[in-house]
Amino acid sequence: MLNKLFKLLIIVLLVLGLGFGLLYYAYNKPLPQGVSGPEADALAYRMLDALHYDKYNNSQVLEWSFRDEHIYSWNKTKATVQIKWDSYSIDLDLISPSSSIVYKDDVWLSYEESQDLIEKAIGYFNNDSFWLVAPYKVFDAGTERYLVDLEDGSEGLLVTYKKGGDTPGDSYLWILEPSGKPKSFQMWVNIIPIGGLEASWNDWKETETGALLPTSHSIGPFTISMGTVNALP
Repeated sequence: MLNKLFKLLIIVLLVLGLGFGLLYYAYNKPLPQGVSGPEADALAYRMLDALHYDKYNNSQVLEWSFRDEHIYSWNKTKATVQIKWDSYSIDLDLISPSSSIVYKDDVWLSYEESQDLIEKAIGYFNNDSFWLVAPYKVFDAGTERYLVDLEDGSEGLLVTYKKGGDTPGDSYLWILEPSGKPKSFQMWVNIIPIGGLEASWNDWKETETGALLPTSHSIGPFTISMGTVNALP
């Protein structure tokens, strides 16, 4: 019986390996080369202008959810985030995370009980907020911007995060409309072994403050819902 199970396991692993190999061959792309400097920065500013960066910058609170699993209210001015998932609610302090307050089923948890959940909340926030505001982060500390010539003759904006977040070294190639508004980006990130996977950024909502935020993303047949998105004054 064990011998049969072992053979079955080998077959499953071979099938999975073959499937990944085909996907890798079909979709993996090398990180493109670009040119840094004023022209790359000018394209980044054009993208920010198309998204009403001034109105985003003046927005105090951003609200959204990620795949209907993590619910957020982020006060950018105070650098605090309320995060809810499952039975947990966390008042996360982005300046001093260890002082954050954690509840389970509306019951306050002690410092010792809270620390692992705070770390998990920070990881959720770093990932989930990037899918909301990535275009606004192209001039964050530790970023480098490059102008890339695309196959269709247009220009793309390659942004590499040299530090910060959970996975420094990640790169994103923004594909833009003529107006500068993002249509999609291609990803070269540590957690995805296939380079150049493309995610859409074309489902925009004009929020209460006038800032533009995405309501969903598509990666192949998969959709990432951002829930009810809003920016508040």
